[in-house]
Amino acid sequence: MSHLQEIKRFETCTPALLAAFETIVGQEHVLTAAGQASDDYARYGRDHTEDLHFTPDVVLRPANADEVSRIMRLCHENRLPVTPRGAGTGLSGGALPAHGGVVLSTERLNRIIEIDERNLQATVEPGVVNEAFQNAVKEVGLFYPPDPASKGSCFLGGNLAHSSGGPKAVKYGTTRDYVLNLEVVLPTGEIIWTAANTLKNSTGYNLTQLMVGSEGTLGIITKVVFRLLPYPQQNILMLVPFRQEEQAAEAVSAVFRAGIIPSGMEFMEREAIVWSSNYLNIPLTLPEDISAHLLIELDGQDLEQLYKEAEQVYAVLEHYDVGEILLADTAAQKDELWKIRRNIGNAVRYNSVYKEEDTVVPRAALPTLLKGVKELGRQYGFKSVCYGHAGDGNLHVNIIRGELTDEQWNHGLQEPIRQLFQLCVKLGGTISGEHGIGMVQRQYIGIALPEINLALMRGIKQVFDPHGIMNPDKIF
Repeated sequence: MSHLQEIKRFETCTPALLAAFETIVGQEHVLTAAGQASDDYARYGRDHTEDLHFTPDVVLRPANADEVSRIMRLCHENRLPVTPRGAGTGLSGGALPAHGGVVLSTERLNRIIEIDERNLQATVEPGVVNEAFQNAVKEVGLFYPPDPASKGSCFLGGNLAHSSGGPKAVKYGTTRDYVLNLEVVLPTGEIIWTAANTLKNSTGYNLTQLMVGSEGTLGIITKVVFRLLPYPQQNILMLVPFRQEEQAAEAVSAVFRAGIIPSGMEFMEREAIVWSSNYLNIPLTLPEDISAHLLIELDGQDLEQLYKEAEQVYAVLEHYDVGEILLADTAAQKDELWKIRRNIGNAVRYNSVYKEEDTVVPRAALPTLLKGVKELGRQYGFKSVCYGHAGDGNLHVNIIRGELTDEQWNHGLQEPIRQLFQLCVKLGGTISGEHGIGMVQRQYIGIALPEINLALMRGIKQVFDPHGIMNPDKIF
């Protein structure tokens, strides 16, 4: 019998527990459906995943690790499920309270505690917005590279939960590559630090990296120590139009084989860039024969060196059927191009309910993956809009609901999605690059991971969370 099958039914939040929570965090930070405007309360039961919605029994907004610890002890003792929540920008349903219970919001854990310029480190709380943190360290000449498309609103805690990436991941890595140490409240209420504030650590199992990407199923992160880099002062940005989208995918690997490591290499098929520019009301005229674009950024400290690298990129692109390449020559033009790229998800959401599959393969396999996506669409009658972090092989496949019936949407897409993930694994990839498994991909995790791996993961979950209260029904 599996761990999930062994879990008893969860309890509900009683008036006595509500009173206890009020003692811990204060009455104004204990939110219930009865005491809040419906729209304000409803937002805690949804994120950016399709149109899913669940209603929690109560929303708690603690201010520090001690309050989180006291909450978790009560929930553990009373078998009350807890769903940690950041800004609610997730795309896998990871922050949805599938069993009601407590939504534990980290919105008040929002301090940048210290920026250590001598050691290139910073200590922050999980409710800090990604872009606010980036801007704060940039002011002292430092750089925190992970930059998801939602960086203007997403919390660092959510980034940690999924090891978020973003465009800069191709050169600088994902969130997990910048985490030195974590303060974590365990499901039983104990508070631990997972490591040390050092660049090297070979002292036992790596609990820090176990927590990163665990999707709130093992504990609640209350402080983070990040490592930082010197800020790159120069960059070059080019928008490259392709007449064949598979050639755009092929060119990605070719650039790297030429010895160039861009700081961003983003793929956008025609409809993605058109929808986003229209959504933002940014004029963008595309020739009729252009089917896809690559947005390529080079960064560093020496502008002359970057222009030499750009010339090498141009030399690679001469082997492909490309249109007129746009080299952004002002900061405003660069910002506008990145704005279009970062808002594709919002533009798709504006046009239709959609399912976003966060596929990832070795970058040389991108053309095969892209071709497979379109073939599945033709076979099963769905439309897809594709874009993503081509430089690291991460293709976001947006399946548009459009005119699909309820039966097609809720059941008919399961088989093509399964075949899509099987293709990813066959190509040496996996089913999620940065969005996590959450609720919506858990039925497919067995495609990517054999049962022995899943059994080990369930065993780890059991050790951390013996009552199974921590973000239940996620991943497994």
